Amino acid sequence: MSKNLVIVESPAKWKTIEKFLWTDYKVVASMWHIRDLPEKELWVDIDNEFNPKYQVTKEKKKTVDNLKKLASNTKEVWIATDEDREWEAIWWHLCHILNLDPINVKRIVFHEITKKAIEESIKTPRNIDLKLVDAQQARRILDRLVWYKVSPVLWKKIRKWLSAWRVQSVAVKLIVEKEREIINFKPKESWKIYANIEHDNFKFRSNLDKVWWKSKNFNSIEDVEKFLHTILPNLEILEKTKDKKDYIILTWKISIEFKLNDIIKKDSKRTPQAPFTTSTLQQEASRKYNFWVKQTMMIAQKLYEWIDLWDWTRQWLITYMRTDSVNLSNFAINWSKDVILKLFGNKYHKERHYKTKQASAQEAHEAIRPVDLSKNPDSLRWTLDNQEFKLYDLIWKRTIASQMEDAILEITTMDFSPIINTNSNWITKWEVIKFDWFMKLYTESSDEETNDENENIKLPKLNIWDIVKSYEIWSNQTFSKPPARYTEASLVKKLESEWIWRPSTYAPTITTIIDRWYIEKFEKKYLKPTDIAYTTTDFLEKYFTKMMNYSFTSNVELDFDKIANWDEKYQTMLGNFWNNTLKKDLENAWENAERVIEMVWKACPECWKDLIYRFSKTWKFIWCSWRPECKYIERDEKDTTALDALKEKYEWKPCPEWWTIVVKTWRFWPFLASSLYPEVKWIWKIKSEKDQLLEDIIKEKGLLIDNETWEELVIKNSKRWQFLAAKKYPEVKIAKPIPKDVWDELKKRLEKNEENNTESEKE
Repeated sequence: MSKNLVIVESPAKWKTIEKFLWTDYKVVASMWHIRDLPEKELWVDIDNEFNPKYQVTKEKKKTVDNLKKLASNTKEVWIATDEDREWEAIWWHLCHILNLDPINVKRIVFHEITKKAIEESIKTPRNIDLKLVDAQQARRILDRLVWYKVSPVLWKKIRKWLSAWRVQSVAVKLIVEKEREIINFKPKESWKIYANIEHDNFKFRSNLDKVWWKSKNFNSIEDVEKFLHTILPNLEILEKTKDKKDYIILTWKISIEFKLNDIIKKDSKRTPQAPFTTSTLQQEASRKYNFWVKQTMMIAQKLYEWIDLWDWTRQWLITYMRTDSVNLSNFAINWSKDVILKLFGNKYHKERHYKTKQASAQEAHEAIRPVDLSKNPDSLRWTLDNQEFKLYDLIWKRTIASQMEDAILEITTMDFSPIINTNSNWITKWEVIKFDWFMKLYTESSDEETNDENENIKLPKLNIWDIVKSYEIWSNQTFSKPPARYTEASLVKKLESEWIWRPSTYAPTITTIIDRWYIEKFEKKYLKPTDIAYTTTDFLEKYFTKMMNYSFTSNVELDFDKIANWDEKYQTMLGNFWNNTLKKDLENAWENAERVIEMVWKACPECWKDLIYRFSKTWKFIWCSWRPECKYIERDEKDTTALDALKEKYEWKPCPEWWTIVVKTWRFWPFLASSLYPEVKWIWKIKSEKDQLLEDIIKEKGLLIDNETWEELVIKNSKRWQFLAAKKYPEVKIAKPIPKDVWDELKKRLEKNEENNTESEKE
């Protein structure tokens, strides 16, 4: 019997931490959450101070029984879950389940999984922080009230299976508002005028900036021609073409002399960005590598719990990845300095201390950084898979760059005027890195699309009053662009700027609204609302206005902070929300909201009554408003196309159980079933392109049979990755990772398919 029992949340942590501790310590995993509010009822007593009734989840009963047995035979129990509100609450749940007094149980925390950090935490345990537990309970109960009380209203007034959430519904609202901005956007025409100049074998471009020392806007071809009459002797020498976007380009192959009026050179500083927080890591990984937010968190989790199978002392590549702090410890700052001096020299180093701007940041941890800063990405290139390597490389470079000197850029601006008309100013700019410093290692990406194809590469040496000649004058038509749709990165940035929820929750928020078909991916990158998103958002905006307000959502986070600081009881906060907001809105919606009817604005071909839209579990369709007297019904064209494509691909093929395969629809997505379903119980999930390709590659390589036991293998999904295992796993204990060359081949095929799809769209 061990004298000490240490409970962590993750099985990967358990195996490694136990090796770092002494023999009288036994480490076990709770496997994350073990107790929660059950799903099928509210389980919150509103009339009794919002008292929640928690229950051990079905899948965790075996784990709980094992923990109880171990705790009863142990002298002292230690809880070592992560340090934030959610994990503080999990600790509290563990104490209740194991019949332990929270005051006497020792709580330890560490922000990196190293022998030194763990031994230090054992020396300085603390007690449970009940105010953090209360803050987490308030969040859980409030979200429960919204979900269980508002969703039935949507079922009754719009359609079944819709859900309302405190935060996800607001995220959908952001995307709906952006899409409406795009729909209502009216482009404005404008023209720009340029001179292509050649001097001493250098070619560069100058653009018209001012006329009579004032900025000049050109809104039509007539405006352009009117100005060019003042500098061009002959407007007849004209070539008219179109660019890729079908915009007009006017070109005059004519030589005009320009005089250089002024040269201005000035230095500009670029400062490195702070080390990564959860949200900035999600944004940058999305921009640089098109990682989904959920994907980034899964990869970061693997890096945090990474184990070197060949050397168990080499563990835990990054610090805790759920943090809103940009701060680095003095230890990390000093270590960064050593790395910079070794790799680049003393001139590249500048010690920096960053502070989080958000007042509501919890700052329970350091920023995300490598545990071992001397472990550069190249040393792990053949140890990590491709995605893990990319993310580690990003984190390492951002951390080291944050402690480097500002980059210096030299910006040269040349001001020209045509000799024939000195009242116009033509500007040429050239930007060059004078001292790269931190930019030698890392530069941050941007959400904005840039077009550098016409940038000046190099400028000739010129003096004031020098004369240069153009070889052509040209003007191009442009139109103002509508606002860009949100990507996952820009949506995370917007949620953070509005202080909506915590950064660690952005991944499940975005995943939920996509999985529930409120939002779909457009061009594999942009987030676009579905039809039901507009309907649901408009309804919630009308009848639950306060809850859908961005400031309300962010103020709720401040209320949770007050509870965490013991400035307010969570029962008081929930009482105010229920009595002053949600209860009144619910009564109003149930009594006054009419069933949502979307008009098609077409007459029924059978009875000439109005046609209206209706929603099934998944699809949108059209039927007669005189129903049930008139039975006319048709599918919406967009949904018909999507469903027909699936039917064409899968239907009429033999079913593995009996008869043929048909496509059916469930609450949120289609699935495959036997044509005799439900008598024949066979059903099958429709695989994504990635999953289907992965299965094909594994079959091609003959990996679906275990060479030692000749057991048939299948692809299994854990919470964080895919692997190969026996069909009856875990009863048959055969499991192995998918080889790296399979993932490399998968990446190549996905990229090839994407290129083919892009070419097809262009055609």
